[in-house]
Amino acid sequence: MTEEHPFAPYVRILARGKTKTRSLTGDEAEAAMSMILAGEVRPEQLGAFLMLLRLKEETAEEIAGFVKAVRATFKVPTGAPQVDLDWSSYAGKRRQLPWFLLSALVLAQNGTKVFMHGTEGHTTGRVYLRDTLTALGLPVADSFSEAAAHLEAKGFAYLPLESLSQTLRELIDLKSILGLRSPVHTVARLLNPFGAQNVLQGIFHRGFMETHQVAAKILGFDSVAVFRGEGGEIERRPNKETEVCTLHDGELGQEWWPQILDQSFQAADEDMNIDLLARVWRGEEENEYGVAAVIGTLAIALRLMDASLSQDKATEQAQALWQERDQTKIN
Repeated sequence: MTEEHPFAPYVRILARGKTKTRSLTGDEAEAAMSMILAGEVRPEQLGAFLMLLRLKEETAEEIAGFVKAVRATFKVPTGAPQVDLDWSSYAGKRRQLPWFLLSALVLAQNGTKVFMHGTEGHTTGRVYLRDTLTALGLPVADSFSEAAAHLEAKGFAYLPLESLSQTLRELIDLKSILGLRSPVHTVARLLNPFGAQNVLQGIFHRGFMETHQVAAKILGFDSVAVFRGEGGEIERRPNKETEVCTLHDGELGQEWWPQILDQSFQAADEDMNIDLLARVWRGEEENEYGVAAVIGTLAIALRLMDASLSQDKATEQAQALWQERDQTKIN
């Protein structure tokens, strides 16, 4: 008789039928992901595992377990600067430019150390952050050490997912083969590689807000804000009221941020010209939607980092920081 593969029990837990199937415990999820990262899983097992999770939808406990396994593989250099804000970018933009990048750069100019991580290419027809940074002449790190150096020098760094975990990048790329996203998209957003005190999370499907929020609590994160951003990125939609799920000092919360612009600003940007970001930054061109998205996103970030700020005060601060930005340089 052929001996059962060590990973088979994790597939079986998820596939025993309507009455016996259950979710993985946090420990089981961590152990399963550790095997995946170590290359100890057969391709057919991996595909079945990911799609069974996708079918039932991953729990916060499972996501936290997966994240713990990935974080255990990180080798953050000794003496790396303390990151103030972790900002993930895994969706890409299709209807609007990534205005959120300007929000992050404003923060970096004002002493906040912002670490961004993400990936690209998994969905056609989208503008991704790495391509945007390259087009604007901004650096992209290729290692933890280089990211730490960028943070020290500029207060801002971007590290692609493959530099964090090549295996996770390969799992995300399976979307074109399996036809569906997998839980890895959620896992990657919650990696917080440098252990930032504050974590921003952008999601596309509202049903995942609580999953992100509760997983962050399980992981012991200090302050977290999760909201349904434009295109699934961490970018406030100025023409919509924005629900934000929060975590502060272990307490889960919820708040609503008001609509900034009227509904007529819903039209997609047909050009998606990245250079527009630089022109707006330098004050060479006006863009009401873009500036509203920048300031609105910046306000949420400021309130995340200082819960004593009211929404109005955070918005006033965001407006002031935008007006006072150094327009001569975008990095």
